[in-house]
Amino acid sequence: MHNRCPQCGLLFNREPGYFLGAMYISYGIALLVIFVVGLLLWVVTNLRIDRIAIWAVVLFLPLVPALTLLSRVLWIYLDHKIDPATD
Repeated sequence: MHNRCPQCGLLFNREPGYFLGAMYISYGIALLVIFVVGLLLWVVTNLRIDRIAIWAVVLFLPLVPALTLLSRVLWIYLDHKIDPATD
């Protein structure tokens, strides 16, 4: 990630532990995606539930880097809307 936004100059790097909330956002999105993928696999295939769980996680793994960045962006957006940075 950049230190500052190239458009508005918003400082992305804040105090240590700032992105802890982003981890909760990422966790929620991950659970939702894995559940939906598992549900689709269950409806479309006749695999056992343990195989469905394994495939749902395996299919989710390539999305982890993008989800990490997305959750950070969402966290910064929510934080900026609630408490705008003045620097």
